[in-house]
Formats: sequence, structure tokens, C-alpha cells
Amino acid sequence: MKGNAGLGRVVLCGFVLGLLVHCIGSNGDILPIQKRGAVKTEDTRAGGKVVMAGSTAMEKLADILAESFMEDYPNVTVTVEFTGSSAGIESVLQGRADIGNASRGLREEEIAAGAVENVVAIDGIAVITHFSNRVSHLTLPQLTEIYAGRIRNWRELGGADEPIVVVGREAGSGTRSTFEELLGMADQCAYANEIDSSGAVMARVAATPGAIGYVSADIPDATVQVMALDDRLPTPSQVQDGSYPLRRPFVMVTDGSVIQQSASVREFFAYIWSDEGKRLIESAGLAAAFPDVTWKPEHTRWKRSVYEAYIILHRRGRLQGRMAQRHGGIRSAGSFYDLCILLDRCGFYDNAVYDG
Repeated sequence: MKGNAGLGRVVLCGFVLGLLVHCIGSNGDILPIQKRGAVKTEDTRAGGKVVMAGSTAMEKLADILAESFMEDYPNVTVTVEFTGSSAGIESVLQGRADIGNASRGLREEEIAAGAVENVVAIDGIAVITHFSNRVSHLTLPQLTEIYAGRIRNWRELGGADEPIVVVGREAGSGTRSTFEELLGMADQCAYANEIDSSGAVMARVAATPGAIGYVSADIPDATVQVMALDDRLPTPSQVQDGSYPLRRPFVMVTDGSVIQQSASVREFFAYIWSDEGKRLIESAGLAAAFPDVTWKPEHTRWKRSVYEAYIILHRRGRLQGRMAQRHGGIRSAGSFYDLCILLDRCGFYDNAVYDG
């Protein structure tokens, strides 16, 4: 019986390799395979585009990723519009954008409409004040009391006798939605000013003595003071380990899963989830996030290992064999997803779910 089992494994491996060889072109790429009626077709080598729209809090990250990606893939054009999280998601669902940048999780109605949440980074929400403020730290309950309008003067917190000017984002902002939810006071904040972008919030706080506001942790500069919350600052390490209390996902939303997108969009996500993408995300002061693979109990060991191995190799920015490396990533990122479709069609990982 052991001999037959060994022979079975050899035949299986031979079949998998045969499929790979059959699908690998002369230049080392896996030839594209479309998922029935679902995958958007496009060849990145012939040129393509990626249209992003959404969160102003993700401006720094989106610009860094777009510029670096276009340097490595000059035939693909990436454009970014900063319209707010909700507007970005709406643009994706209406077909005006490929990716909706959102600084919050998806709502039930958005998921029901076909939106898929692809988390690319974890961000802290920094609480900022005018640089002259003598109060340098708050507890979470104190912050809640300020935004509820029950603490109105910095003197109550050991600071100067100066009114607190409460600044926040406009309705529809992902940053505002997440901030209020984390404080447990959705639609209950007593704002003096509601501002339509993260940069404008920082500018208002910097120009207004007594002001307090909130922005993405990668945005503040020397013109404002970043407050410690419960003795924690929104550094990448304290955001990642969960010790900083105000943290949220940075999400790139697609209409359907990543695997259903055009080659350019798939390539862009592969770049984000590579080692180079991780480096770029961390250079923006954020904690990188990667997709997970979820398995059902009925999966056999070899079904899991085939798919999981490619996920792991892809995350490390390389695939073995004839698929050559390029700029720290795989030669054709789209080929990775095409391979997954191929293996799925052949029944190698029935019911496997790729949460990417």
C-alpha cells in the first residue's frame, strides 16, 4: 500500500507540473486563463490602467504605491482621486473606478452590492492639537468627553484657560466614521468645525489656538502636536501590536474579488502584497497587512499545501522554477491568479477561499 501511495503522489505531482509546463510561455510567464465570464481581460505588457478614488486619509499611501508601481511597470498608468471613502466605494460599484480607497470597513449594504474589502494596511488615528497646547496626553474617556462637548476648556485638563475648539471631518468621511465608532459615539460628536479633508483638518488645527482634531497617523508634521492616548502614541509598532487605542484598516475596495479584476489591477495588488509593497507601506508610517487563506475541515493536506505554497511564495515576492523574479516581485503577477484559477478548475483545492 505504501508503494501505491507513493506512486499516487508521483503521478499527482507529475500532473501538476504538466499543467504548469503546458501553461508557461516561452518567456517564462504562465499564460493567462480567464475565469468563466468573470475576469476582466487586459495585458499589462501592452499597457493598461488602474483608476483609484476615495479616502483623503490614504493620499500619502496611494501616491507612494502608484508612483513606485508605475516606475516598475511603465506601461500601466495609475490615477488617483481623493473624494472621500464613501464616494470612492460608490465610484467602484458604479464602474467609474477600479479601486475605492476607504479608511473604514465596508458596510452591510456595500457588501450586498458586491463590494469586496481588501485590507492593505493598518493605520492609527492621531489626535492633534495646536502646537502651543500645554496638555500633551489624554485618556480615552477624556477624549470622549471633549468630543461630546462636556469638557470645553483646556483648564479642566491642567492646561491654559482656553476654550477647546473641536475640529472633525465631514459626514461621509471614513476617518470620522471610524473615530466616532471607536469612541462609541457615532453621530454624537459636538463639532465646532467639520472639514472635508485630512490635510485641511491639520491646517485648521495648526492655525487655531485651543483646537483639537484627528487625522491619519502618517499625516501630522511639526506644525501640530500629536497627543498621547492612554500613554501611547500612534507609532507603527504600537498601532500594529494594538496597544494604541485608535486604529483602523486601510482598505482597497473592488467590485468582486481581486481575482476577477483586470490584469493591471491584479498586478497592482500583487505589487502591494509583495516585499517591496510592504516596504513602501511601512515607509508611509503604516503597518502592512496581507491577505489570509482560510480552509474548511474537509481540505486534504495536499490540497492545502499546493495553494498555500503559492500564497507564501507570492508574499515573499518570488515563485520558484521558470517564473523569473522582476524588481523583487514575480515576472507576471497576473499569472499567479491565473494559476489559482487553473488549479481550481482542476479540483486541486475545492472550496478553498482566498480572502484577498
